[in-house]
Amino acid sequence: MSNDQPPPGPPPDEDPLRKRPQEPPPSGGEGQPPPAGGGPSGPPGASGGGAGPGGGSPYDTPGGGAGAPGGPYGGGQPPPYDAGPYGGAYGGADPLAGMPPLAPFGKRFLARLVDILIIAVPLAVLSLLFGGWEWTTDGEEFTDQVNTGRQWIWTLVSLAAYIGYDTLMIRRDGRTVGKRLMNLRVAMLNDGRTPDTGASALRAVVLWVPALVCCYCVWWLVILITVVSDRPYKQGLHDKAAKTVVVSTA
Repeated sequence: MSNDQPPPGPPPDEDPLRKRPQEPPPSGGEGQPPPAGGGPSGPPGASGGGAGPGGGSPYDTPGGGAGAPGGPYGGGQPPPYDAGPYGGAYGGADPLAGMPPLAPFGKRFLARLVDILIIAVPLAVLSLLFGGWEWTTDGEEFTDQVNTGRQWIWTLVSLAAYIGYDTLMIRRDGRTVGKRLMNLRVAMLNDGRTPDTGASALRAVVLWVPALVCCYCVWWLVILITVVSDRPYKQGLHDKAAKTVVVSTA
């Protein structure tokens, strides 16, 4: 999201997520008649001179207000927190002010374990049925399978399954099956919206490609360390790449 501020006045209906200007527009909006019983003077927001069509936040528009489909963190207005490098300052000094609680590490771990099993079990069954991988204790035979390309083909199948699952589920409502069971949700850091297809796919690619292609257990260890140690948003490297956070919905 750009750091540039939009012009004063209400945002266009087709863009309900634009941030409001830092300086509030005049009460009643430009070109609007003054409210009955009040003059044009007086400070904006004074008693009796409520905000007109030009006042208030663009998040109050029908496309982005409370209860809107795919609303921030599951409904309601987005929190006025400071998004920092992910969208510019907006709100108080506390970057977590107004945000739902960040997901506990234990719940995130269990949710990811559930999601892995949902994909891994069917893949294991298919592997046995179609010979995608032959388990062996012979190290030389293991190397031959990799060198002949059999494992690379099966790796591509696995990548498509894991990345496709994460992308489709997160794009839909920010929740995989595991996250739904743990009452968690993935949201865009800057405004709390459900990640779009691009952000969902980027998040899944950064998470799964190293894990399945080259780094295996090492990559999972890196992800775990970054989630535990990151401040203040508890973002893994995949969250940082897609500019997302994982929050509790319970």
